Amino acid sequence: MNQNNCLAKAELPFSAILLDMDGVLFHGMNPIDGAIDFMHSIKHIPHAFVTNNPIRLPKSMADKMAEIGFRRPDEELIITSGEATAAWLAQQKPGFRFFAIGAGGLHQSLQKYGYEDKDNADYVVVGEGEGLDYAALTTGINLILKQGAQLICTNPDTSVDAFYRGKRAILPGAGALVAPFITATGKQPVIIGKPRPLLYEIALQQLQVQADICLMIGDRPDTDILGAQQLGIQTALVRTGRFAPGEKLPDNMAAPDWDVENLLQLKNLLGL
Repeated sequence: MNQNNCLAKAELPFSAILLDMDGVLFHGMNPIDGAIDFMHSIKHIPHAFVTNNPIRLPKSMADKMAEIGFRRPDEELIITSGEATAAWLAQQKPGFRFFAIGAGGLHQSLQKYGYEDKDNADYVVVGEGEGLDYAALTTGINLILKQGAQLICTNPDTSVDAFYRGKRAILPGAGALVAPFITATGKQPVIIGKPRPLLYEIALQQLQVQADICLMIGDRPDTDILGAQQLGIQTALVRTGRFAPGEKLPDNMAAPDWDVENLLQLKNLLGL
């Protein structure tokens, strides 16, 4: 355990907080124990949310949080991998054409900047949610190999915790759904989400803070924590998602600044 876990902080060593959402604040429509209280305790600290989930728009995410008992956050402070992907593609090619595989929220994010065109797409964008079938795979492969479309993946997660047909389940993430396209085309995708830096950079810009005075709270060491460490952001790993208490950190990865079982423990350690 990192030495910072041993003492509560009389004065916080950071002035802003970034938080993952799924596995940190809630599972499906169920708040994680202590999460609502934790969010209340940091209401005076500037904070933003960074999620690899591209399925919902920020407005939908904010509505969900309000519905399940959280104070409704500012939509502009919810940075999803879908929104970041759309913004990045618009920088590469304004008015881009795309063919997307994933839930409706991804399509809506992309439509803010580009146009759906399954015949002449500039980009094949793979996200999460239902939509990958034989026809979609065939369309995407031909766009890449015959039309020269670039393969884009919203995030590298191979699996995600979620609810499916009313039950908690492990679902395929974008990293799994993009795999058939990689195999069929031999092309590697551009990946947007954590641990890549873009989501963090957008959040830091929104909060107008520097990386070294910010704390990232996440439940996945390979994405949330690793990506933040690479930018010099302080990190707290909560073991309320796929990464269970006592589970060994991935090889060749530095320990987070705080490694806790849940947000209640983190709150107590920080003296919030």
